[in-house]
Amino acid sequence: MLTIHNPATGDVICALPSDTAASVALKFSQARAAQPAWAQVPLAERIATLRRFRALLGQHVETLAATLSGEVGKPLRQSRNEINGLLGRIDFFVDHVAAATANETVFGDGAMTEVITHDPLGVVANISAWNYPYFVGGNVFVPALLTGNAVLYKPSEFAAQTGLHVARLLHEAGVPADVFVPLIGAGDVGAALIAQAVDGVFFTGSHATGARIAAAVGPRLIKLQLELGGKDPSYVCDDADAKSAAESLADGAMYNTGQSCCSVERIYVHERLHDAFVEAFVDVVRGMRIGDPMDETTTIGAITRAPQLAVLEAQVADAVAKGATLRCGGKRIARAGNWFEPTVFTEVNHTMELMREESFGPIIGIQKVGGDAEALALMNDTRYGLTAGVYTPDEARARALLARVKAGSVYWNCCDRVSPRLPWSGHGDSGVGLTLSTYGIQTFTRPRAWHLRRA
Repeated sequence: MLTIHNPATGDVICALPSDTAASVALKFSQARAAQPAWAQVPLAERIATLRRFRALLGQHVETLAATLSGEVGKPLRQSRNEINGLLGRIDFFVDHVAAATANETVFGDGAMTEVITHDPLGVVANISAWNYPYFVGGNVFVPALLTGNAVLYKPSEFAAQTGLHVARLLHEAGVPADVFVPLIGAGDVGAALIAQAVDGVFFTGSHATGARIAAAVGPRLIKLQLELGGKDPSYVCDDADAKSAAESLADGAMYNTGQSCCSVERIYVHERLHDAFVEAFVDVVRGMRIGDPMDETTTIGAITRAPQLAVLEAQVADAVAKGATLRCGGKRIARAGNWFEPTVFTEVNHTMELMREESFGPIIGIQKVGGDAEALALMNDTRYGLTAGVYTPDEARARALLARVKAGSVYWNCCDRVSPRLPWSGHGDSGVGLTLSTYGIQTFTRPRAWHLRRA
């Protein structure tokens, strides 16, 4: 059995039957048998099915949001925003799948014709994350189903109830039960899934787990997409508006209690603007409301995974020992459940774990820099490369800096933003492959090259 706890209280919510290696193998064989028939369903019907799923999400958003907040500790408003945000992503996928996968004649001279078609991969493994289960799961299973694949979906053990809601609504919308198959359990169930002869593995989670998955499936030469961690930097130039940048970056650092792959995790501020920016930033953070995730006014919720509290404490202790200045927060909150104060440090540097290793919590370091060259060097001084941002009214300056940052997504005067129209990918230890955009539809297909000569 898998026991689900409420991270805001520590209480047990429920216990769910877990899959076993045997049940995973059986479900894989059933999905393999069911996939060809799903691929033969006309695209228009698959689109209609996913549109029905979208409608069901909209009808049940309050129940779904309450479940999500209960099991991961996310403020209710943010859970509701995530589900509503998925509706727009579904719209993008259903509106663009036909064009993205259409047959393409690339050459024809009367005797020889060359055509590209797109076949589904087959059966794909979708190992999803707890911090944004609707977003990161939907980035995979929606285009995968639209393009004719069967999906074995393992939600995080910390968002398993949400995963079962997703499966129930997809089945109610018309996706066959053997075409979208939820798997419930922890790491052992994920390992059993990876061991099956799937045609693609799509994982969102930590770099350590992603590296193990890559080592396991690499010799099989199948499609592999890994969305891993980040240590996402932003640079505030000397000509930026200190208050506006502080408000934007405080939200980017603390939204979802800092538990996002693209949360702002490092801030560099030009020395001319540093003091004004820090004052404004700390004021914003101190005004954030910590409380019951089910309260509509809460902006900072619980830490989903209890072990992460020790990671945050270790980063605080390391920063203090190496000379950082604690501006606010810095410790656990003494109450039932998993809670940590929103924490801001200044006088930080790259000898500190806070500025080098993923925090995944409500903690941020702000470092003073002398100019653009220093900021750029520090932004690139990382093994990660997911997102990076620059704040300045000068577009040319921002573009010149962002073009030299090693990151899959770059932001000018914004942060912590994902669009279905743009590919989501990373450099270095932030992962391989991509989701979203039309490329994120095509990634679930295998191009077939046709050479057609008239006799």
